[in-house]
Amino acid sequence: MMRQTVVLGAGMVGVSIAWHLQQRGHQVTLVDRRQPGRETSFGNAGIIQREAVRPYAFPRDMKTILSVLPNRRVDIRYRAAGMLNAASPLLSYWHNSSSRQYKKIVPEWASLIQLCLKAHGPMIEAASAEHLVRREGWLEIYRTQARLDKRIEEAEEARALYGVQFDVLDRAGVERKEPDLGSDIIGAIHWLDPWTVSDPGALVAAYADDVTKNGGEILQADIQKIEQVGERWRVVTQEQTLEADEVVVALGPWAGDWMKGLGYHFPTFVKRGYHMHYATKPPAKLNNWLMDAEVGYLLAPMNAGVRLTTGAELDRMESPADEQQLGAAEKVARSIFPLDERRDTAAWKGARPCLPDMKPVIGPAPRHPGLWLAFGHGHQGFTLGPATGQLLADMMQGMPTEIDMAPFRADRF
Repeated sequence: MMRQTVVLGAGMVGVSIAWHLQQRGHQVTLVDRRQPGRETSFGNAGIIQREAVRPYAFPRDMKTILSVLPNRRVDIRYRAAGMLNAASPLLSYWHNSSSRQYKKIVPEWASLIQLCLKAHGPMIEAASAEHLVRREGWLEIYRTQARLDKRIEEAEEARALYGVQFDVLDRAGVERKEPDLGSDIIGAIHWLDPWTVSDPGALVAAYADDVTKNGGEILQADIQKIEQVGERWRVVTQEQTLEADEVVVALGPWAGDWMKGLGYHFPTFVKRGYHMHYATKPPAKLNNWLMDAEVGYLLAPMNAGVRLTTGAELDRMESPADEQQLGAAEKVARSIFPLDERRDTAAWKGARPCLPDMKPVIGPAPRHPGLWLAFGHGHQGFTLGPATGQLLADMMQGMPTEIDMAPFRADRF
């Protein structure tokens, strides 16, 4: 008899889990209040980041901390209320970013990242989504030789340890790739491995369509209650009540709050982010995904226009939007590339789901048989969704996993 599984959350992580479970013969229902790929997975930079073998650490050096305090940087902003609200997990994040702790975390994190392309590939093919994907890498651009040289050292270490491939471009090399880029940019790293996606939400939707094509169901409804009834599970929505053998919580930034209702207290917090789309001034054209590494924003040639994505904003998820960070990024971006008018009436705002040791939870809930967890992927849910789906589906089937899953267990907190 087919096992009945309900997956809560239809972002990249939840949809990928549903896809892999469907492949293994589960009868899957995917539940979300919105259509697949319309929340956090919709608003990202659209890069499957095979090069991202190091997670984002909390700044530890005094120079960086002092530069953050005036709250005018593009790469990171904060609000006092949000910082106080997440004081405990942020303190733990700071602790885990020490050189000793971070050195242990990097190879565990990298083990996941190294699976990303291999996991996305079959899903892209099955979903007939090749038209959304480019396999040409992306550019990390620099204004100063010293900062570029430091980054090259880090890239060489990543190549030696984790097989990351890259080229170094001088000014002439940058001009060949991006002839309309301003003269301030003196060089770049061309990360060769990553794939880029011209519409991230559409890729998630294509994966979800493949789930339904193969017999899965998608229920767009608000989740009201999750409860265990004997050896089975019940998910109550405003539309209907679902009975299942297993439930997977893949609710991204909302997962921590939902888990409290089941007696779990994960130290979750969010890093908010914004994006805006722009036209370009003719005849200029943006050819590649560009990260302005010394400032902290990214430009991407999406189907909807050039998408500018901001760095992190530390605040409560429900706080009103504040477009000052976006405005600061836009001002710098216009100085290096001829952006034209905004194409969106308001900035998109989303929240990256984070845990203080920079690693997601992937695996069984410690005290509830049949309850499985997959959340806390930080900046890389879009990159890691398919790998997470593969690994969790293997665990749920009692099969060996491709990597050691102990670093991602739920009971580590």
